[in-house]
Amino acid sequence: MRLLFALAATATLTGCALKSDVRRVETQLIAFRREAARADSARAAVLRRLLDEIAATQQLIADSLAAQQRRLALFEGQLRSDFTDVQRQLVQIQELTGQSQQRLSELRGQLESRARGVAAAPPGTPADSGARPAGPGPEQLYDLALRQLRSGSPQTARLALQKLLLDFPQHDRVADAWFQMGETWAATDGDSAAAAYEQVAKEHPASPRAPTALYKLGLLAEARGDTRGARVYYQRVVAGYPRTEEAQLARTRLEAREQ
Repeated sequence: MRLLFALAATATLTGCALKSDVRRVETQLIAFRREAARADSARAAVLRRLLDEIAATQQLIADSLAAQQRRLALFEGQLRSDFTDVQRQLVQIQELTGQSQQRLSELRGQLESRARGVAAAPPGTPADSGARPAGPGPEQLYDLALRQLRSGSPQTARLALQKLLLDFPQHDRVADAWFQMGETWAATDGDSAAAAYEQVAKEHPASPRAPTALYKLGLLAEARGDTRGARVYYQRVVAGYPRTEEAQLARTRLEAREQ
């Protein structure tokens, strides 16, 4: 009987102990869950703050890029406007220069005509008596040749240039005349054109026509397959006239052949 009572008491105590352990475990689980919830909430808050900062930074970057694009658009517009103004001014300068050169040529032609008329007049004839000139002067011949060449009559232009070279071999227009002679042959006879350009480069190296003549000789050599000769002409342009536009063109041709 006592044994049964002892066993019953032990079972009762054991049951109480198990209930207490269960309650303690449940309390710990609840505390753990609360702590985990607080930690999750804190992490979520930190994450939201980070996302907000990232979004704010992205917005700042977007605003900065938009401002830069607006400034760039304004700058490009101003640059285009300035470039247009510069082009307009260059055109005006070119027109004025062309008009001035044409006027100078006309005046020189008139002076030459008067001088030749005076020379051809009989002794004692006044200079303004209306005596006809003995023939066109070099400026008149050169202008005539240019007009004929531009109008598509290279043969007639060639005749005027030949007369200029024959009658006025020491005139300032001789280098120009030889160059234009090459232009009259450029489209039909490369060898004749080359001979005229060679005359400019050889006999008139100080003329502004010389670098252009050498560059055209290089192009002619290249066209007929003479790559070595073309390179020599281009190198002569670069070495002899380094600051000219033709020198830059020649450098480009040389660099292209080296690639």
